[in-house]
Amino acid sequence: MKYGFILPGGTAGEQLEQAVLAEQAGWDGVFVWEAAYGVDPWGLLCAVAAKTERIRLGTMLTPLPWRRPWKVASQVVTPDQLSGGRATLAVGVGALETDLPRTGEELELRKRAAMLDEGIDLIRELWGGGLSYQGAHYEYNCERDDLAQVGRPVQERIPIWVVGVWPRPKSMRRVLRCDGVLPQFEAGQDTPAELGRLKAWLGEREIDVIAEGESKDATDVQPWVDAGATWWLETRWEMPHHSAERMQQVRDRIAAGPPA
Repeated sequence: MKYGFILPGGTAGEQLEQAVLAEQAGWDGVFVWEAAYGVDPWGLLCAVAAKTERIRLGTMLTPLPWRRPWKVASQVVTPDQLSGGRATLAVGVGALETDLPRTGEELELRKRAAMLDEGIDLIRELWGGGLSYQGAHYEYNCERDDLAQVGRPVQERIPIWVVGVWPRPKSMRRVLRCDGVLPQFEAGQDTPAELGRLKAWLGEREIDVIAEGESKDATDVQPWVDAGATWWLETRWEMPHHSAERMQQVRDRIAAGPPA
């Protein structure tokens, strides 16, 4: 089991300080919020990469259908290079039910799902040094390979974690193409037992299974460990995310270390 902390908000300076503290306190990963407007997550993660040595860096999460895949590929590979190969990309179709900004992007679920699939494929193609991609929603062509050569990741394969709606077949087939699953359960089914059924369905495949929530100590997390989760992500989602009280609560929880 590895332990990450999702930074809920604050200024770039506050989040940078929190990320450095997370490494010092023994956390294995730090993940930052990505919204339409606010502190740029990948710029922030580049700063974190320069200030840390071992902690994994990622977003929680990137709404890929509302982004240009080639831009995301560039944004992720930059902190991966700066950190010596510590980037993780977490993606989903994008949430509509939260109070996030509306920007006129695609809202129809089936189309967003198709764009998510193509976006993942295109990003993988670019990270592998590819120069072209043709899909129903995206196309990319470049005759010169110098951009592709300098834009290669340090890692042989940057992990892509994807939201998987359990047990919907199409969503779970997408999980099998990626490196980790962020499970989304039916209402009231967000339990270790249900995660255990998902884990059993995955079998022996080397796919990270991520659980998240608020913990006080190891007893809160142990049921998820027993069910087969490979990552626990500590969350503090109550708003306002940026208040002085919330920032102090986040620092205190980070400093206490992971619930191992």
